[in-house]
Amino acid sequence: MVCAAIAALIALKNGHSWAEVQGAGQEAIASVTSALFILLAVGALIGTWNLSGTIPTLVYYGIQVLSASWFYAATAIICGIVALSIGSSWTTAATLGVGLVGIGGLLGVSPAITAGAVISGAYLGDKLSPLSETTILTAQMVGVDPREHIKRQAWTSVPAFLIALVVFFVLGWIKAPDVRDTVSTATELADLDQLFWISPVNLLPLLLLVVLSVRKAPASLALLASALFAGLVAAFTQRQVIADFIAGPGNVVVESIKATWLTMATGFHADTGLAEVDRLVSRGGMASMLYTLWLIFGAVTFGVLLEKFGLISRLVDPMIASAKSTGRLFLTVFACGFGLNIVAGDQYIALVLPARIFRVEFARRGLAPTNLSRLTADSGTVTSPLVPWNSCGAFMGATLGVSTLLYLPYAIFCYASPALSVLYGVTGFKIERVEPVALDPSPGRSDLHG
Repeated sequence: MVCAAIAALIALKNGHSWAEVQGAGQEAIASVTSALFILLAVGALIGTWNLSGTIPTLVYYGIQVLSASWFYAATAIICGIVALSIGSSWTTAATLGVGLVGIGGLLGVSPAITAGAVISGAYLGDKLSPLSETTILTAQMVGVDPREHIKRQAWTSVPAFLIALVVFFVLGWIKAPDVRDTVSTATELADLDQLFWISPVNLLPLLLLVVLSVRKAPASLALLASALFAGLVAAFTQRQVIADFIAGPGNVVVESIKATWLTMATGFHADTGLAEVDRLVSRGGMASMLYTLWLIFGAVTFGVLLEKFGLISRLVDPMIASAKSTGRLFLTVFACGFGLNIVAGDQYIALVLPARIFRVEFARRGLAPTNLSRLTADSGTVTSPLVPWNSCGAFMGATLGVSTLLYLPYAIFCYASPALSVLYGVTGFKIERVEPVALDPSPGRSDLHG
């Protein structure tokens, strides 16, 4: 917020009015409205999914199926498939990701590596899914067909994910517990089974979420619907859990409504005396996301002020002028995208600005726009969860319960993919060329928005 205030003062010094500065701030808040509702819905979802036994059921079954030695790789694959199906890295991390981190905790594996695997899989699926809003946005901003954009992304995304899988397999063998106390695992499973009624019925809220996502329902509405449905399921399947949570017997209908509302607002809390189980299920609530929202508001306001009043162009224009070769140009695009994720704190700014800024330069040099769309996605989308104060980094840290800086070294896909993109530019591999043309540099042209 202090950085945003300084940027506002510089804008005033450069001759802009306070009305313009205020308008830019309003534009910044408006740009993250959808993220606001998604975050609040995710907080509500985690709370009611614990109340209904959805997350405990995922953990209960997951522990029996997954092995510590290949747990990280399996986590990345599972999250990749789900994110590819629903087109959302945030939804994947907030649902299956939370459950997989919980499973990892009970298996005795590293939560930081597990979170890195969740994010690697989630962002692979997000990048390659035709349902992903960031994928569609990137294609539109550069002016290419989304299907062609996805095909070109696969050239870096698939090899990067294979690299990540190899690393996760190796980490699984190296860092898995040497001796796992099977008695302890069985006891933890029994504890979950005693506290919650474990049944496939508890997975119905997850099924509803998948169906709504595949049918392209807005993410916030799909998450909220699943959260409310989980409260309804809990009323029939987890009556004792509700009675303990509300602290006392009473009218079943009133207790169920009160429990659902409380878990959506402030999260679910258990006090069983079993540290691992309490830590697993005592989470969620819209209130748990307020710190993350505060962080996002500050970061995105700062970023929009930098963009609106030309402060970013002062940094980028000299970089373009010095990028004489194709390899240097690709490295400059990456530095711009990743740098905006750090400075502006929002992946949408890191996607839109490089697309606007470099689109004309790529056309002038005869580089196909698909090169830029792939490079922009690799630089802006996948690096966003690596920055603690970025909207994506803040969301992943808050949702998965693992600090951004702790999972950063293990989010292998998030730096393997941009590294391959830059490498392609340096070597000329998979670089498509077209006839050089001079484009209108105005970002307001209709072809930018498809």
